[in-house]
Amino acid sequence: MIKVDVLPINPWQENTYILSDETGECVIIDPGCLSAEEKQQVADFITSNKYKPVRLLQTHLHLDHVFGSAFIAETYNLGLEAHEGDKFLIDQTVSYAQQFGMEVDKNPPPISNYLNEGDKVSFGQSELEVFHVPGHSPGGIVFYSEVDKIAIVGDAIFRESIGRTDLPGGDFDTLINGLKSKILTLDDDVELYPGHGPSSKVGHERLNNPFLNQ
Repeated sequence: MIKVDVLPINPWQENTYILSDETGECVIIDPGCLSAEEKQQVADFITSNKYKPVRLLQTHLHLDHVFGSAFIAETYNLGLEAHEGDKFLIDQTVSYAQQFGMEVDKNPPPISNYLNEGDKVSFGQSELEVFHVPGHSPGGIVFYSEVDKIAIVGDAIFRESIGRTDLPGGDFDTLINGLKSKILTLDDDVELYPGHGPSSKVGHERLNNPFLNQ
């Protein structure tokens, strides 16, 4: 059974996720730790729970989701796994952060494993399926467990809202179509864990999300 730990972090209160199971192995998704203190907080959390990080996964590569990617990759000797559609964002991270007055010591590492629609991501005794849901970013992906009824959805969808589509490579119609065809087709009791804010359920969004229930 997958356990979901949520660590809201950095000035944008980005949700860094740590998914683990009974083996103690874990995957780290979207490490947003920016400051040295935040990086230490994540590392201490992993140590205190006796987790063994085995994969570094990204729902997408926007600034606030990759602040800590280099740190996690180096600390735990992990390659970065993401969709190729967001590859262009990697080399922009340090310079883009400076525009917000934020100091990022280095760009994320290159993508070591491209994740695509239908791929399976395994750790411990657990498995996640990859959905490609572009629109917020070209390489936006969702990590879904049918067994555990959870989906880590990045910034594609939030509780009663959706991700912004006015950033480079974003597209409103593409996002809506992806959410309707790949998220709203899931069971009502699937828990949706977004990149910011509280979790929700598919059934709640089906009824209450103004962007999706038209």
